[in-house]
Amino acid sequence: MPRTTLSTVPHDPSGPPIRALSLGAGVQSSCLLLLSAHGVLPKLDYAAFADPGWERPETYAALDRLEREVATPAGIPIVRLSAGDIRRDALDPNSRFSTMPLFIKNTDGSRGMLRRQCTSTYKIKILLAEARRQLGAETLPGGRAGRTKRGRYLEQWIGISTDEFTRAKDSGVSYARNIFPLLDLGMSRTDCERYLAEHGFQAVSRSACVGCPYTSDKGWRTLRDQHPGQWAQAVAFDKAIRSGSARATANGVPLRGQAYLHPSLRPLDEAPIDPPHVDRKYRRLRLVDTSERWKGDPDGCSPWACRSGSATSPVASALGLSPAA
Repeated sequence: MPRTTLSTVPHDPSGPPIRALSLGAGVQSSCLLLLSAHGVLPKLDYAAFADPGWERPETYAALDRLEREVATPAGIPIVRLSAGDIRRDALDPNSRFSTMPLFIKNTDGSRGMLRRQCTSTYKIKILLAEARRQLGAETLPGGRAGRTKRGRYLEQWIGISTDEFTRAKDSGVSYARNIFPLLDLGMSRTDCERYLAEHGFQAVSRSACVGCPYTSDKGWRTLRDQHPGQWAQAVAFDKAIRSGSARATANGVPLRGQAYLHPSLRPLDEAPIDPPHVDRKYRRLRLVDTSERWKGDPDGCSPWACRSGSATSPVASALGLSPAA
């Protein structure tokens, strides 16, 4: 395998006082951590992992290894943040409101999808709160971080590669400026995988909740066939949300209808996640569905770059599901 050739980025003394990495322990953000530790990029002041409480076990294992073998030797602290347990909160009828983009079958027969707010609640908000703390913001009652002084900001590195540059977004606040070093280096996801492999990190998990409704059918099949324990968790969760879940809105409006993890609005262990079988003699008639519903984009969840898109997933759009309040 040819080695990835990169030019070292010199340290800029006039740069921001703090450089932070939004670390999901997936391919791109892990690559950024290694690039900083190896001196290809400037040294990070810290890396923050926002934990929704239901990441896949392999993600936690990858994070532990990165901390042990890369971050700690390089003097880069990893800060683990949490806003709660998304699985527990989603099943709590007293929870403030539902944050997961569940698929809904309404009592009148119509179908819809709850607005996605989990990325904001369990990742973006606590990453920005940590940024304010790092910038010296006052600690408010309840441990919340107050405002920062005007003009102070930090760089927040986001792992977006050249093959997905359209996912690059601003943070929306002045004190945390999102930058995308992989774009500056011209690195694709394949380049990141190659760099990781050169340094012994061949198997890096994508960051995503076990029971994410945006999981493609390919992702569900992988969970079922290769990770039976996680599949059992997802199936049990899917059954549990049918009879009870968090309220639909922050004002306490109950959730109307029944909730599902799969857009077919069928129990997960009965959902049509396998491609349809068509006899060989009919293949020339193009009856086999080769859409994204059966293949799917690589599953993963990243702050400011959720693969779900802005409103609905490709699967939901294809099935005519509209966002529901």
